[in-house]
Amino acid sequence: QVQLVESGGGLVQPGGSLRLSCAASGRTFRSRAMGWFRQAPGKEREFTAAISGSGVYTNYADSVKGRFTISRDNAKNMVYLQMNSLKSEDTAVYYCAAGPRVGPKSTDYDYWGQGTQVTVSS
Repeated sequence: QVQLVESGGGLVQPGGSLRLSCAASGRTFRSRAMGWFRQAPGKEREFTAAISGSGVYTNYADSVKGRFTISRDNAKNMVYLQMNSLKSEDTAVYYCAAGPRVGPKSTDYDYWGQGTQVTVSS
């Protein structure tokens, strides 16, 4: 079993930055790929970023490439999403997920957090 708890969301102005954190429980953390997904009001959940267990391989949605950075600290069982140059369209609930492989589909992950709200507005 893996439990995931996100934090770091909030209200930020366009052009600003936020860092989301995801705390994971369980001794198998470093063997699991980790992903961030987001869901805006009235829209389906969409892939944002993912990172392999070792942290060597990362993958990003085109909409966030060059602005967001995913990283992990296996010693602390933590995953991070650094979000820069935020836009109003980044407003969503952001979810952390853990799974057996790095992929862009929700079905690639079998554990999910409860989500943290990010609102980008002036």
